[in-house]
Amino acid sequence: MKLIKKLFHNEIISYLFFGVLTTIINIVLFELCCFSMPYLVANVVAWFFSVLFAFVTNKRFVFHSQTTRASQYWIEALKFFASRIITLFIESALLFICIQLMQWNESLVKIAAQVAVIILNYILSKLIVFVKQKK
Repeated sequence: MKLIKKLFHNEIISYLFFGVLTTIINIVLFELCCFSMPYLVANVVAWFFSVLFAFVTNKRFVFHSQTTRASQYWIEALKFFASRIITLFIESALLFICIQLMQWNESLVKIAAQVAVIILNYILSKLIVFVKQKK
């Protein structure tokens, strides 16, 4: 138990673990939504719910944010969603180019785009969203 606790205390390992869970949520929702809506709309729906999950897990378990005031919480949430909107546009552009223009497989393109998004999201979260306050 101590080993697991120590392992998940490492920020990058925690980020990757919860990033994988977030990616699974995103891909499963994307695939389900593709049955009833265009892939770009399905991508936005999957994005929204996976970002909600990611915010909670990143705040609590990855970056261990200790915001104490409601205003700080909402500022973090706004920065988190804003940074995720940036990567949503990047991902959507990749999906459009690779699926619509190049006629590549939707599922494979989605998985590849997620790898790029995970890396960008970590960088944005670390540098912009969950910035540790100096004491």
